[in-house]
Amino acid sequence: MKARSAIVYTVLRLLAFLVPFGIMMLFPIMREYYWLAAIFAALIGLSLSIIFLRKPLEDATAGLAERRTRSRRPSAEDEEDAAVDAAQGAPRPAPAPEQTPGGAASDSADPRG
Repeated sequence: MKARSAIVYTVLRLLAFLVPFGIMMLFPIMREYYWLAAIFAALIGLSLSIIFLRKPLEDATAGLAERRTRSRRPSAEDEEDAAVDAAQGAPRPAPAPEQTPGGAASDSADPRG
């Protein structure tokens, strides 16, 4: 994993919260209601991160996914299950029937006749 991308994303998310929080704490009313300033700063930070931090988030999550796939080794049970399935020629499970916008399965009869 690229630790740099995760660190960059974390720092940018913290700044997206701390900067609005610091600005709001300059107002006397927000000093009294600091919890309200924290809520507003969290909402502003979330909005800013959704709008502007998409690329750093993708970089960080891609690094995490790469690390997870590299570190995941098949267990003995997984290997045994795969060998048994291959020896038996086990068919794959059938996909679920498609749903129509009304919620009923597409292969069902029309209830109106």
